[in-house]
Amino acid sequence: MSRLRRVACWASPLLVVAALCAALVSPANAQPIADHNGLTSAQQVKLDHARVEAHADLRFGTEPLAAVRAAAEAAVPEAACEISVDAAVALSIAMTWPETSPSGQAPSPMTLSRYDTQPTLADPEGRAEGLWFHPGIGMWQMDSAGLGSDYTAAEAMNVEYTAGRVVPGIVASYCNSLGGGASEPAARRAAWQPWVACWQGACEDTYQRALAGVLTDDTVTNLGGAESRECEIGGATVDCVFVDPAAAQGANWWAAPGGGRSPIAAPFYVWRVTDGDSVTEIRYWLGADSGAATDVQAARPFGGNARDSLTWTAGPGLCDQTAGRGDC
Repeated sequence: MSRLRRVACWASPLLVVAALCAALVSPANAQPIADHNGLTSAQQVKLDHARVEAHADLRFGTEPLAAVRAAAEAAVPEAACEISVDAAVALSIAMTWPETSPSGQAPSPMTLSRYDTQPTLADPEGRAEGLWFHPGIGMWQMDSAGLGSDYTAAEAMNVEYTAGRVVPGIVASYCNSLGGGASEPAARRAAWQPWVACWQGACEDTYQRALAGVLTDDTVTNLGGAESRECEIGGATVDCVFVDPAAAQGANWWAAPGGGRSPIAAPFYVWRVTDGDSVTEIRYWLGADSGAATDVQAARPFGGNARDSLTWTAGPGLCDQTAGRGDC
């Protein structure tokens, strides 16, 4: 069982890590036709499940909270308004529960979006149901259509890395609204606007509760259960990360086959490929993991929205040198 302890946000240890990310389904990237309320069906489902029960404790991973705290301590001295580090931490994590963990459990840094159902996210040859490319990644749901466009899935999961983008972005948005004459609650709403789950007040509730203190969960690490590996592919060795939804730490409702509207990806490897100025995210499925007759990989160019920029091919063979599996 996890070891939990109640702390105020300001009691977290320090780490150092450095604009804002897109929500799971944001106005900029939502594809389905809106209903009579002006919301897509995916947005309505998210809003219907956004509020955390009043009696539920708010939990957050110990390592992730430390990373957020460190990013807030770096951002607050540069902020264009007066805001405490404690408020910056609460402001930056308030949306993670409505977005990814309405139970109040520690949001999982591994979270894979389950509300995008565009057929372009699936392997066009239909080699296995688990060959599915989730565009929203992590507790902040960094989206390939937003500021997650220049992150691999592994980077978007890594809280020590992403906190350095999310926290200063949230603080800057909040301060800009205050500078424009908004009240503090209105400025918070403006900072959370990219996250659909915040649209009807759920994040103000979790903000106030997080400001008072959260339970920390030592079992939730900065990668949320994803594992750093060393992979050999095409004769080259690359640093890769293995993502197995079944190993997700923290809230893992989304990892179940019925945990969302989309399929759930089979376990996959992910890394980036750099060729001059061109950077590509590769997600790679071993046939043994997906059930397909061959390995399969999907490539997304950095800057490309996964909904219309994926290239799927048979995999050339991958050896997980760390675990000794695959084409070794």
